[in-house]
This record gives sequence, structure tokens and C-alpha cells, in this order.
Amino acid sequence: MAQNVGATDGRVRIGLGAIAGLVSLAVLAGALPLPSLSAPVLGLGAVILIGTGLTGFCPLYSVLGMNTCPVDSR
Repeated sequence: MAQNVGATDGRVRIGLGAIAGLVSLAVLAGALPLPSLSAPVLGLGAVILIGTGLTGFCPLYSVLGMNTCPVDSR
């Protein structure tokens, strides 16, 4: 698996994943008046965003042929 998520893209994914995770926890705690179905959806989204941000690989980018990594010097 070649990296296809660049550094800036990865940082944004990790930040958005952290926010989604916190909102998911707030919904579970009853602090936010959102439907209860939004908590697991946000939680799963958080896991996916943080995972792709940390590993530098996004399967959807592979399918779409996208790459936000800088060009190699080969």
C-alpha cells in the first residue's frame, strides 16, 4: 500500500476525526440534541478519518486515482 494521503491532508483528517469523535461522545452523553443514530455514524467516521490520517493511505483515494502526497524524486 503506497501512501496517497499527504501531510496536510493527514493533519486535517486527524483534526476532523477528533472533532467528530468528541461530538459523537457528546451525543452519547446527551449533551447535544442530535438523533441517537448520529453517535455511531460520527464515531465510525472519526475512526476512519483518524486511521487514514495516521497511516497515510486512503482506499477511496486509490479507487478514484487521487493522491495528495508530494511527487517522489525518482
